[in-house]
Amino acid sequence: MRYILALDQGTTSSRALLFDTDSRIVAMAQRELPQHYPQPGWVEHDARRIWTDTVDCVKEALMRAALAPTDIAAIGITNQRETVVLWDRTTGEPLGPVIVWQDRRTAEVCARLKDDGDEDAVRAKTGLVLDPYFSASKIAWLLDHLPGARERALRGELACGTMDSWLVWQLTDGRTHLTDLTNASRTQLLDIHTGQWDDGLLELFAIPRVLLPRVVPSSGVLAETGAALFGRALPITGIAGDQQAALYGQGCTAQGLAKNTYGTGCFMLMHTGEQAIASRHGLLTTCAAQTSARIEYALEGSVFVTGALVQWLRDGLGLIARSGDIEALAGSVPDSAGVTLVPAFTGLGAPHWSAEARGAIYGLTRGTTRAHIARAALEAIALQTLDVMRAMEADAGASLRELRVDGGGTVNTLLMQMQADLLGCAVRVAPAAETTALGAARLAALGAGIAMQTAADDGRLYLPSGASGAALIAQWRAALHATLDHVQQR
Repeated sequence: MRYILALDQGTTSSRALLFDTDSRIVAMAQRELPQHYPQPGWVEHDARRIWTDTVDCVKEALMRAALAPTDIAAIGITNQRETVVLWDRTTGEPLGPVIVWQDRRTAEVCARLKDDGDEDAVRAKTGLVLDPYFSASKIAWLLDHLPGARERALRGELACGTMDSWLVWQLTDGRTHLTDLTNASRTQLLDIHTGQWDDGLLELFAIPRVLLPRVVPSSGVLAETGAALFGRALPITGIAGDQQAALYGQGCTAQGLAKNTYGTGCFMLMHTGEQAIASRHGLLTTCAAQTSARIEYALEGSVFVTGALVQWLRDGLGLIARSGDIEALAGSVPDSAGVTLVPAFTGLGAPHWSAEARGAIYGLTRGTTRAHIARAALEAIALQTLDVMRAMEADAGASLRELRVDGGGTVNTLLMQMQADLLGCAVRVAPAAETTALGAARLAALGAGIAMQTAADDGRLYLPSGASGAALIAQWRAALHATLDHVQQR
């Protein structure tokens, strides 16, 4: 039996999973990743912690499976996208903190570029809107705020990249600096039509090309680990950003297939084949996992706060003791009694794109209970997904018959039924819980020439109950408008 090692470096944890060729998880190890909030709107990680946790997870997973590095045929990597770090090429040490995708410190920079009229040109090349969500403005901030960084970068002393680049650099003892097409397409520095870094974008954001990694496909013989790390050199043959990995892991590899991942945020992607659809409804055009010489694309809608909303109810308000308790609490009332929660804690993502929006709760009365707030929170997750799906259908010119879903939120049966009712289509939960890591493993297996079987499609199916959500949707629209109006009045 040959095994595939998947490294899943996420926003809240780093994990290592071992898969067999039947797509089954043999062992898994995980380390929680501390979140740092030095200022309002800032979110940071420790790059060195990410690396040491990843190595520890690999060793623990091998121990749990009673396997040796000689049993690993290939490594696949998937990672939180847009998150960036700057490091020293000689020492491999980070110069400062990791700036996380959720971070909003560059909102003013992005607003200024919009005011200067740069957004249309940026979007035509990258498929992305000018927003602090993406990597380019984060990289520029690091260069301008870490002492001596810009001068050192121009001398070629520094390297920069997303978390896949950071892991590959460390895994290969600093011999390899690369990123795959999916991660590169989220930096706002790549022309998604050519698959190459764009000189005009580099100039716009004042980022030296010498900082950036080489862009490679998502599958193939990409790199090789240092021999000393695990006792032998291991091939790295698959890399994809987490949402593109989940799209691949869900089997959405043909035009018109769509998935939604319920994690810290929600991320819906629809595969559009070799057509890069320019969204007219607030979505992003991005690259799907590249498994051949052709570039394939997807439409994407990113919702910043969904699972993080449940965490806030738990940690910030103390309404629940554990995240899993929200289903019973929300289910104890028949509706939210007019309460609407807009979780714009770090702004609003697709399809609204307001970096300055902030969270709000509407419709509170003396009769409002924590159960009503809990139910409004689940409704907010489902309603944000509805907004993205309707925009996606409008751009694609077709209605979805089924949405494939994965992520931690899918264990909440109340949320999944809400989602099916609001969307008016079937919602199919992935049979394997770890579709992101599975996608990375399948890309690695493909790149290594290993046949990996697809698991049986026996995920739970939620069908619309026929209940009308019109009133709830109207209530949501009114709350959104009030939230966006408040931004203009501040």
